[in-house]
Amino acid sequence: MGLFTGKKGIVLGIANDRSIAWAITEHLHREGAEIGFTHLPDTSDRPKNQNKVGKLVDPIGAKFLVPMDVCNDEHIAAVIEKAVETFGKIDFIVHSIAFAPPADLTGPTYACSRDGFKTAMEISAYSLLAVAGAAKKKDALSANASLLTLSYFGGEEVIPGYNLMGICKAALECCVKYLASELGPAGARVNAISAGPVRTISAMGVGDFKQMLDLYDSVAPMRRNITADEVGKMGMVLLSDLSSGITGEVVHVDCGFSIMGAPPADFMNKAAGTS
Repeated sequence: MGLFTGKKGIVLGIANDRSIAWAITEHLHREGAEIGFTHLPDTSDRPKNQNKVGKLVDPIGAKFLVPMDVCNDEHIAAVIEKAVETFGKIDFIVHSIAFAPPADLTGPTYACSRDGFKTAMEISAYSLLAVAGAAKKKDALSANASLLTLSYFGGEEVIPGYNLMGICKAALECCVKYLASELGPAGARVNAISAGPVRTISAMGVGDFKQMLDLYDSVAPMRRNITADEVGKMGMVLLSDLSSGITGEVVHVDCGFSIMGAPPADFMNKAAGTS
């Protein structure tokens, strides 16, 4: 009997087997969860996105796989309706969704376009509010439901290259706190994981990503970067009853990178060419 035996929920945002949402899903599945999934809508008769996600989730017994555009309230409502029809109540929601137009993401923040800013914020931050709001409106959340989203340290401090997405993650983390306050009286919890850099589709769109990986290897107290599996394990914990007293938190899974106020001595010596 696993931690999630009898628990049911939805995972939003799997793109492929490198997605952090997939790493979390693997741990939820191993612990007995029943899960429904979404995929990006396909724009042609060829169901490319559906097939790509389906190859991952069908073998683990996905309860449903439906399209969802988080910029479309009808899509979000349909996903929640499908979950209610399938499960009755939702015990957990994984929100792993972020996007910024490449032209606005790769340049300096002062140069991002108005439309690019609105798109990035709508998809990367507002979508969490929209999903939570749709679930609340439908009275879909169980008495001990847990919602989880994914952030990054660039929402707290300036990380060169993260740019516009850092602003979006700051907004997302604030959404987590307000949702935790508003959903808490009914028993629901809302948390975020601030993960170190992982090679996902979204991450590869960030400028200087290779340098970010190298920096973590050199500066983090553990002198390495994290793995997607480590994020997956913590995601499972935050969604489970093991974290029943935790809400409104941003948990760092980053080998300690976020605690460093300055680079360690060995990094500075190496940069200076001394031993």
